[in-house]
Amino acid sequence: MTKIVERSFDASVAVALSASGIPLALSRILASRGIAKAVQIESSLANLIPPELLTHNTQMASLLADAIAANKSLLVIGDYDCDGATATAVAIKGLRSMGAQVDYLVPNRFEYGYGLTPEIVALAATRGPDVIITVDNGIASVEGVAAANALGIQVLVTDHHLPADETPQAACIVNPNQRGCDFPSKHLAGVGVIFYVMLALRAELRKRGAFESQIEPNLTELLDIVALGTVADLVKLDDNNRILVDQGLRRIRAGKGCLAIRALLKLAGRDLSRVTAQDLGFSVGPRLNAAGRLDDMSLGIACLISHDPVEVDAMAKRLHEFNLQRREIEADMKDAASIALEDVDVSHRFSLSMFEPSWHQGVIGILASRLKEQYYRPVIAFADAGDGVLKGSGRSIQGLHLRDTLDLVSKRHPDLILKFGGHAMAAGLTINADRFEIFERAFEEVAASLLSPADLQAVIEVDGALDAHDMAWDFACTLEQHVWGQGFPQPLFADEFVVKQQRIVGERHLKLTLEKAGRLVDAIFFQQQDLLPNTIRAVYQLQTNCFNGRQEIQLNVQHWQPV
Repeated sequence: MTKIVERSFDASVAVALSASGIPLALSRILASRGIAKAVQIESSLANLIPPELLTHNTQMASLLADAIAANKSLLVIGDYDCDGATATAVAIKGLRSMGAQVDYLVPNRFEYGYGLTPEIVALAATRGPDVIITVDNGIASVEGVAAANALGIQVLVTDHHLPADETPQAACIVNPNQRGCDFPSKHLAGVGVIFYVMLALRAELRKRGAFESQIEPNLTELLDIVALGTVADLVKLDDNNRILVDQGLRRIRAGKGCLAIRALLKLAGRDLSRVTAQDLGFSVGPRLNAAGRLDDMSLGIACLISHDPVEVDAMAKRLHEFNLQRREIEADMKDAASIALEDVDVSHRFSLSMFEPSWHQGVIGILASRLKEQYYRPVIAFADAGDGVLKGSGRSIQGLHLRDTLDLVSKRHPDLILKFGGHAMAAGLTINADRFEIFERAFEEVAASLLSPADLQAVIEVDGALDAHDMAWDFACTLEQHVWGQGFPQPLFADEFVVKQQRIVGERHLKLTLEKAGRLVDAIFFQQQDLLPNTIRAVYQLQTNCFNGRQEIQLNVQHWQPV
């Protein structure tokens, strides 16, 4: 059974936060997430870590300013996920606003794979660039950078992924996670890194007097795109990232967001004036990602940078359709995985490695995530990449650093993994198709050596019970005004309720009326088709619900257990 654990917090910190004017219930929530001072939740851009503290950022800005002054041709090479698409869009919009001659190229994941490979460099060379700028990739592109250098193309790398033992010989690298970088936040997404580069470039051009004859660009106009990429890439929402996300959300709520994000939110049925980080992560991100998963992320980037409303609406609808198609493919793959696991005693496994010849390369990452959530074990799902090679995408649990685990597998079996990369919770790799069973055993062996049975018990962390007077509209609105996400989780509460009414709605959701201490409250339990017993312990989020002009609170039930 899933274990429900109440988050701990320093009571003295909570009292101090409350004394500064923060509601006590919220003070406890914030204290449990490492907030010690009220200034940590202030979202003013003045509180951002200064761009010059990011190692090599001023050098990068100088090189870009020189390239702009010389009217050199710049080519941005991005990645095919949401972070890569938003980072490319920020680079294109930012550089063009500062007078650069710049275009972009994003690898098709099915033809070229990830990163600045020699093959991508050869393709890029047909565009005749003087400078290649990588966004959300490049730190591992040793061979690709060498190929570009051999062609006389300067390479500037912006990335946030962990470096390997060898780093590329680029003209400049900006990456908060590169060795020797002491930037206070190690959690910038790729889009956050390139935004910081744009801030430094604007400062450099200002110093050179470039804006005496032209309007200085307002880079805050890019923050909605920065917020989208930051949330979608599941980087930790530390103090600095929360500022970026909050400022982006403010722009969207004020009707100043870019046309693409507004169009995608409308297609998802979201209210722009009340948009949250969860809306970006669960509504906009998947629709943008669908292009890279099933087709070509160039569509998503084109949508993000377009200023033509008619064109944006048409592209947004195509992205929406891709996402519907992706959902159907994902459901079929999940069914196939469930059938394959019917005869497997998962309880005696520390990991799951799965492969079906029909699985789609662009959706295996989502499948791995779904299986990880269901079985609470690290999962790697493989698809046929052609030429006798399997491409794998993995998702991990707390306690197992996936990239480091793959590194250990590779060291124990030097010829097994062709290439790999990633971070703690997600990673990708390729292996020869005829080595799948060997990899499955090797990965299980290493996972078993690093995990204990206790690590495989799913845990839900909650913020305790919610007092009746806090189960109210004002407090729900207060919670929704804050930025929650990876590393700064949305508040979850746990209470015992009497189930007064329940019925299935939309064929697969449970609409509930719950009672606590004599008070009735509406609740919804998504993807729950089985009726609940009369008394339950429920884990839930407190939400506002506006319907037919009525403003009410609603509990969004996430999990239940019998009392």
